[in-house]
Amino acid sequence: MNFFDRLHDRIRTVDSVVSVGLDPEQSRIPDHLQDHDLPRWAFNRRIIDATHEHAAVFKPNAAFYEDPDGWRALEETIAYAHGKGVPVLLDAKRADIGNTTRQYAQLLETVDAITVNPYMGRDSLQPFLANEEAGVFVLCRTSNPGGADIQDLELETGEPVYERVAALADLWNENDNVGLVVGATNPDELEDLREQVPDLPFLVPGIGAQGGDAEAAVEYGLADGVGLINSSRGIIFAGENEGEGFAKVSGQAAKRLKQRLNRHRE
Repeated sequence: MNFFDRLHDRIRTVDSVVSVGLDPEQSRIPDHLQDHDLPRWAFNRRIIDATHEHAAVFKPNAAFYEDPDGWRALEETIAYAHGKGVPVLLDAKRADIGNTTRQYAQLLETVDAITVNPYMGRDSLQPFLANEEAGVFVLCRTSNPGGADIQDLELETGEPVYERVAALADLWNENDNVGLVVGATNPDELEDLREQVPDLPFLVPGIGAQGGDAEAAVEYGLADGVGLINSSRGIIFAGENEGEGFAKVSGQAAKRLKQRLNRHRE
């Protein structure tokens, strides 16, 4: 089965479309874990234990692991999540040309899906797209305010850049392994994009700390029931002031988000 088939089964098993973002900022890891050999791994393990029954995927962001100890922590995190039966989506936003992008695509040997940047065109993404078993989420309309600087620019055809990206991603979906990253902070654009590409699953960030629209995220983010609504800080740091009880609070936050999203699912 390809990634989206496996994701469909996972969503049905846990009755959840929640993506738990594993972004362990070093300074926010509880004091009692700071002396651990790999504090980020120690933190993630407890988060995974507390949230896995509510998680459709875990989504570590590569930016929080790009140092020697970080890569070790990420490897442990991926293996542990897989041991719990949860797919891993690496938020890496990779793309390049030639042998560089082929090297980046080797990340798919250890994770189930990845985010990619379409700015350099199809050849920069081809090694990812060619992997029939992995999921490839193409950045389309991001949740940050500055995304409009480029994504909203109008082309000669009259369409904004983000709509052209969606159309291209639809063409690139020859292996049924492509999805889009579309932020929950722009519900009207979510709706428009769903009409434009009815069959592509969305990864929808911006629900937690960024205050995105949960109802729109569910209504327009899912394609045939498959899609992901991400929260990172809103879950993993929900218990930031609870000391050794932080993970329990994170588990409760993940469960609440699952229940909140499920109220809008058919």
